[in-house]
Amino acid sequence: MNTPTSSHRARQTPASPIRKLQAAADAARGRGVRVNQLNIGQPDLPTPPEFLAIVRQFAEPVVAYAPSAGLPETISAWQRYFRRVGTDFSTDQIIVTTGGSEAIIFALLAVTDPGDEVLVFEPLYPNYVTFAQMAGITLRPIRLTLETGFRLPPAKVIAQQISRRTRAIIVCNPANPTGAVLSDDEQRALAEIARVHGLFIIADETYREIVFRGQPPRSFASIAEIQDRVILVDSVSKRFNCCGARIGCIASTNQAVIDAALKFAQGRLSSPTIEQMAVVPLLADSVRFTDSLVETYARRNGSLTAALKLIPSIRFAEPAGALYVMLSLPVDSSERFCQWLVESFHLDGETVALAPGPGFYVTSNLGHHEARIAYVLGEPALDRSAKILAAALEQYPGTTR
Repeated sequence: MNTPTSSHRARQTPASPIRKLQAAADAARGRGVRVNQLNIGQPDLPTPPEFLAIVRQFAEPVVAYAPSAGLPETISAWQRYFRRVGTDFSTDQIIVTTGGSEAIIFALLAVTDPGDEVLVFEPLYPNYVTFAQMAGITLRPIRLTLETGFRLPPAKVIAQQISRRTRAIIVCNPANPTGAVLSDDEQRALAEIARVHGLFIIADETYREIVFRGQPPRSFASIAEIQDRVILVDSVSKRFNCCGARIGCIASTNQAVIDAALKFAQGRLSSPTIEQMAVVPLLADSVRFTDSLVETYARRNGSLTAALKLIPSIRFAEPAGALYVMLSLPVDSSERFCQWLVESFHLDGETVALAPGPGFYVTSNLGHHEARIAYVLGEPALDRSAKILAAALEQYPGTTR
């Protein structure tokens, strides 16, 4: 008797480069090695006590379903938050989602059919690849390079990738994994491409406030000429250090998109009830939390990049925002190097976990000499991690200097 196997879709979906080394990191800890986990974007900063207080004080006898679109008070809190950052939505144009991930899935499903294409800029957030596989669509990549600081190519280069099946452009700004922040000219160029070619822009603005070089970018949803084709996806995870709350949202003035997203939301019933209640005070007074957050990441960015500059064999473009930096490493394979780091190397009983680069690309031959660092630990741990990385590159058998 033949044993049934998984779907082609499942087999084609890659493992997350961010989480694939978790078992190896756990095993290293079991051997007594201290592992500085810079592969997963889970900050070590405390979740605001206002959030935790609401969770702890919940006194209802039943944790009931929330409305599929979200609790009214949570939707209103998102609306007020967006208004403060220069974007205006009505409450019926916002749907609360189970994290930013669900918002991205809803956005893709709302505007594409199987076989359609979406433009992405690589290196990219790897979950876009997973979500595209789930939706049965193709990501058409446009490569950004370290040498240009991960700036966008000219508009004509982007437009050349548009086909008759292209439906949208995904833009992460500030960017995970590069930390690049789009200039106003770059945003306007993308807006014009979307307008001329009839495309949606799925604007992933999860790291909106986390900018430490230059000014925070304006939201794509504030560009009047394309308001009807912008789908904003957002999350409280990094902004308020509550990744496990799994609260995000999708917002758009395009009623057809919101109607579609609501049907998907109804299909999954609801987002977490208590967590929706708990994020309301955070969204209501976001600046009180985000100002100090930006200062923290600015310090971490400065400390880490200064330490990395002392390693002459490493190249990188200094991030302007978010909490990541992509490294170019002198190794034969970043997959093997990152695995070797957690399985076979330590410096005085300590090692570091990085996310290998290939998973941040759609194009199969890219990223093999790159890795992403998430500066989610304090400056002393980041300094030690840079020293560990320097020592590892001296001992790794596949170093190519």
